[in-house]
Amino acid sequence: MRVQSIEAIPIEIPLTKNFGGSTYAVFKRCTIITRMRTEAGLVSEIYNGDNREHGREIARLILEELAPRIKGMSIFEGERIWEDVFALTHASRDRKTLLEAIACVDCALWDLVGKALGKSVCDLLGNARRRLPIISIGGYYTEGKTLADIGREMDGYRRAGMAGCKFKVGGLTPEQDAERVEAARTAAGSDFLLAVDANRGWSAEDAVRFARLVEPLDIRWFEEPCHWYDDVAMMARVRQATRIPITAGQSEITSHGVRRLVEAGAVDLVNFDASEGGGVTEWRRAALLCGVAGVQIAHHEEPQIAQHLIAAVPHSTYVECFADPERDPVWQAMWANRPVIKDGMMEVAQGPGFGLILDEGLVRRYRVD
Repeated sequence: MRVQSIEAIPIEIPLTKNFGGSTYAVFKRCTIITRMRTEAGLVSEIYNGDNREHGREIARLILEELAPRIKGMSIFEGERIWEDVFALTHASRDRKTLLEAIACVDCALWDLVGKALGKSVCDLLGNARRRLPIISIGGYYTEGKTLADIGREMDGYRRAGMAGCKFKVGGLTPEQDAERVEAARTAAGSDFLLAVDANRGWSAEDAVRFARLVEPLDIRWFEEPCHWYDDVAMMARVRQATRIPITAGQSEITSHGVRRLVEAGAVDLVNFDASEGGGVTEWRRAALLCGVAGVQIAHHEEPQIAQHLIAAVPHSTYVECFADPERDPVWQAMWANRPVIKDGMMEVAQGPGFGLILDEGLVRRYRVD
């Protein structure tokens, strides 16, 4: 069964306000839909990525650089296809964007293989679980937001069926952010998972100071605590100084980057993102590295993909989403057959491939190609 054609559709949906963290801003929900067709009539239906200002460039790379290499190849030659397109990165000046494009076509291939065999991607990968705990990303810095507002936000996530929240920090002083986290814990209660994410916002010294302030609050993990330029070494220092598990990996674009994190003793968990790092094929390699090293594997955002990957790996953690309806219109409306969330758990889609059905009306409305 061979690839006949590829369509890449960039989507941009304006948001009502800035949903940024300590080091970035988000004013649009952006993603890429990839529809790869076979000669037998199968069509992939998958979307990849978030927070992108370069969706049109990813679509161009898929159509002009990757598609000519993939057309005519068997959908069952995934490893061969991946190595062929990955070779383009050796001469690329923008490897990150190219790997995002590779991720789109790799995920589309996995979707087609699942549809051809009548199996979900989770089943193709080994299927360890049918239900997964799910948490919301939140705690965003919004002008005028009070500690009482944070409490109401946590209550909203509970009512949305979430098991917990990954809370944004790193944009204020350690003391100020610790106060915000304490308000979240007080409002959420002791049975609500609470993790924190600094998005590389602090020095090692500030990260350690913050960690010691929030250690009594039962923090599940502390994500990307340190500035980007020497984050591996700095995270190793933070990890030695706190009982809170340290997480990183979303800023890596290959499994080789994940290996460096693990070998440096910098992390307890890795949240490698298949949409940033070359797709399912490369995420699986990262997961194997983590398993051998005794490090848990997670996935940054992307629940439509993460559900299948996390469910297939016994040393995995939680699915992440944006439960705030204003933050992710794709999750709320474009993913038409999204599984029901109840009591902190998400059912893993059992349809063939990734099992996605998208609202075609919303696709037409927000496509920008």
